[in-house]
Amino acid sequence: MPKWIKFLLAVLLLPVCAGAARAVWLVLRAGFGADSVWVPLLSGAACWIVVFLLLPKPMWLYVFGHELTHALWTWLFGGEVKKMKVSSRGGHVVISKSNFFIALAPYFFPLYVGLVVGVFALGNLVWGWQGYRVWFHLLVGAAYAFHLTLTFHVLQTRQTDITSQGYLFSAVVIFLGNAGVLLFGLPLLTARVGLLNALGWWLESTGLVFQWLQRVI
Repeated sequence: MPKWIKFLLAVLLLPVCAGAARAVWLVLRAGFGADSVWVPLLSGAACWIVVFLLLPKPMWLYVFGHELTHALWTWLFGGEVKKMKVSSRGGHVVISKSNFFIALAPYFFPLYVGLVVGVFALGNLVWGWQGYRVWFHLLVGAAYAFHLTLTFHVLQTRQTDITSQGYLFSAVVIFLGNAGVLLFGLPLLTARVGLLNALGWWLESTGLVFQWLQRVI
């Protein structure tokens, strides 16, 4: 797809981004009372931010997750991963096919959050880890903060994943991807709002944005 088409598509999706932002706010507001979730979740995020600010950044771990995410999404789309190289200074994967989802997935898909969820779900199924939910929420908060802070950190430098797709298009896809993760994950964590309600708020909010644009234009 040519970059100019991606640019036009990104412009058309800006109201959807605004709707997603409002929907995330509504989900957050609905889940504010779930203190047993928010306290450990925010504590885990705060712990990671202290590490991020005061200690050397674990770039090898981030780069490994970044390249592995490229690989996982390549497999998801039926491609092959031929080679993967990782170092603290950067890495790359050699793959048989690519698209904008594969290129931009590491910026919106929090791989380590997924690993924490997967390990806890398996442990809860086999060993009954319900009593360790506070630690689960703590680790989810730390892992998501890891994803956000280091993604923002690497975006301060030129990324070929971004330049290959165009800056505005990449920004829109990354924003919508992260918003989608929150709209899917927060209802499951807080149990204060249903997943369908969250998606409904997204559609409703997007519709309100389009109605406002019609009045303005």
